[in-house]
Amino acid sequence: MTSRYLAIDLGAESGRVMLGTLEDGRIALEELSRFNNTPIRDGERMYWNIPALLDGIRVGLSKAGALGQMITSVSTDAWGVDYALLDEAGEIIEPVFHYRDPRTAEGEKAALARVDWPTLFDETGIQYMLLNTSIQLCAEAPGRLAKAAQLLTIADAVNCLLCGVARIEVSMASTTQLYNPRLANWSDKLINALVLPRSLFPEVVDSATPLGPLKPDLAAETGLAKLNVVASLSHDTASAVAAVPAEGGRWAYISSGTWSLMGLELPDPIITDACREFNFTNEIGHGGSIRLLKNIVGLWLVQECRRAWAAQGNDYSYADLTEQATAAEPYRSVINPSDPRFLSPDDMPQRIADACHETGQPVPETPGAIVRCALESLALLYARTLRESEQLVGWRADTVHIVGGGSRNGLLNQLTADAANIRVVAGPTEATASGNVLVQAIAAGAVKDLAEARQIVRDSFDTKLFDPNPTDAIEAARTRFDQL
Repeated sequence: MTSRYLAIDLGAESGRVMLGTLEDGRIALEELSRFNNTPIRDGERMYWNIPALLDGIRVGLSKAGALGQMITSVSTDAWGVDYALLDEAGEIIEPVFHYRDPRTAEGEKAALARVDWPTLFDETGIQYMLLNTSIQLCAEAPGRLAKAAQLLTIADAVNCLLCGVARIEVSMASTTQLYNPRLANWSDKLINALVLPRSLFPEVVDSATPLGPLKPDLAAETGLAKLNVVASLSHDTASAVAAVPAEGGRWAYISSGTWSLMGLELPDPIITDACREFNFTNEIGHGGSIRLLKNIVGLWLVQECRRAWAAQGNDYSYADLTEQATAAEPYRSVINPSDPRFLSPDDMPQRIADACHETGQPVPETPGAIVRCALESLALLYARTLRESEQLVGWRADTVHIVGGGSRNGLLNQLTADAANIRVVAGPTEATASGNVLVQAIAAGAVKDLAEARQIVRDSFDTKLFDPNPTDAIEAARTRFDQL
C-alpha cells in the first residue's frame, strides 16, 4: 500500500515543502519547493518574515495539489523557542521576533528578577539560554501582550493558519521553558511568577495528533481538498531524532545544522543539580521519550563566515570551504564555539581571529584555516558534551549518529569520531523531513510505532561510517580547549 504525506520543514536558512511517499516499507522524499528564510533587519532588531514564509508554503502546497495524487496529511516542523502572538481574530501580531534579537538581554534581567535559575530548571528541566521562550516573553512590551489572545510557536502557528485549530505539540511546548514534564502540562507556577497571562497558552497535544482539515479557501487555492493537518513533531530536532537509524544498543545523536543538538534518548527526564550545572536540557520526543541534550552553536560559525566572505566578493561553496579546511594545518588553534561572542551575526571570521589572538594562539588567516579551526573546535565540544551526558546517565555510548544537513560534512564527521574516540554513523541528511512524515504515518495507522519508523529509515537511506583515529595532536588541542 502506498501513502503520501507533506512535510513543511522550516529551517533557519530556508524552508521546504517535501512530499514523502511510503511504500513497501520504504520512504522516498521529493522536494516540491524551497524558499529562503531571510530575517528582516531593522538596525539591531531582527524579525522573521512570516508573510514570505507563508507565501513559500502556499507555492509548495499548490505544487502538491497539481500532482493530482491522494495525499493523507500535512504537518509543519520548525526551530524551537520563537513564537507568534495572535490577536482575537487569529491574526499574527507583527513583528515576530528572531531569537537573535538583542531584546533577550532585557528579558534575561526581567526573568531572573522574578524567578531564580535553579527554580526555572527544576520546574522545566530546560537548559539556560538567553533565547529561551520564557526569557523572550519577559522582554515583550506590555501592550503587545495585552493585545494578544494566544501564543503559538512558529510550527504550531503555521499548522493553525492551515486548519484554524490552535494547539501546541508537546515536543515544542517542552522547549519553551514554561512546560513541566513531570506534570505533563504548562507550569502555572512559572507562568504566574513571570507575570505572563495564562490565557496565552493553548492546549498541549501529543505528537501524531490530528488537528483538522485544510481550510476551505486553502483547499480551493491549492487543489488539496481532502488534506488533513496533523501535529506531527513540531520541533525540528524531535522530528530529526525520530528518524535516527539506531537499533538497540546505547547511542548518542547529533542533529547537525545551523545548530547542533547533541544528546541521548531516554525514557524519563533527568532533572538534577548535575544536569543543571552541565546545562543540559530535557525535551520531549515521540511517545513521551526524553531527549537529554545540549544546544550547541553548530555550523552557524561556517555559515556566517561564508556570508561574510560572499559580501567581500568571495562566494565560496560549502564544498569549497570544506576542501580548503581539509588541506589546512590541523589543530593549530581552537576556540570555544559556545562563547557568546559567536551568537550574533556579522564578521564571523574576524571574531574567530580575535578569539585566537586573545588566547595567545596562532591567528588563522585563510578561509581554510578559519573553517578548520571552527570545525575542530566544534568536534572537541561534541566530545566534551558526550562525556558530560554519559556522566549524567552512568553509561557509555558506543555510537554517535549524525543526522541532518551537517551529516554531509565528511571532515566534521571524521573530526568528531577522532575527538570523541567513538564510531560515527552519518545520515540520513533528510532526517527532519523523514521524521515529520513518519510520525504522520503513525497518526494515519500506516506505521505502527517509532521502532518501525526507524526500521523504515534504515531500509531507505544509505549511511556512512567513520571510525575514530585519536592522535597526540588531538589530546594537545583538547588541553588547550579545556582551558578556554
